[in-house]
Amino acid sequence: MIQHDVDSPENLARRKHGLDVLSRIDGHQGEAVIDSLADINPALGHHVAAFAFGDMYDRPGLDPRSRQLVTLGVLTALGGCEPQLKVHIGAALNVGLSREEITEALMHSAVYAGFPRALNATFAAREVFAARDAEEAA
Repeated sequence: MIQHDVDSPENLARRKHGLDVLSRIDGHQGEAVIDSLADINPALGHHVAAFAFGDMYDRPGLDPRSRQLVTLGVLTALGGCEPQLKVHIGAALNVGLSREEITEALMHSAVYAGFPRALNATFAAREVFAARDAEEAA
């Protein structure tokens, strides 16, 4: 498979599948991330859709809730990923994680990633929760 030819029939099919998975998990937020790359690095957007969501997120072995818990822990541990963390906190809510489960996972990450990163992740969650509350109230 030629990865650099993002418009090959095989890669177009992978991207379409990945965008379908992305839409189920992240809704409009995920699509916005891909769209935001169109003018500067559409190939990166392709790989996020095709590889990250089409190839990896749709693998058997973990359900969407478990995948989001792993993702929240990794993004928290990495630090500096708050924009991506916000998207995945929204995705975690979309796949059925409760706010309590999300904040518990972020608190648990303090043991391994440190308090500053757990705090930053928790503040990101606060913003996502507030935005969801505002959307629901509208």
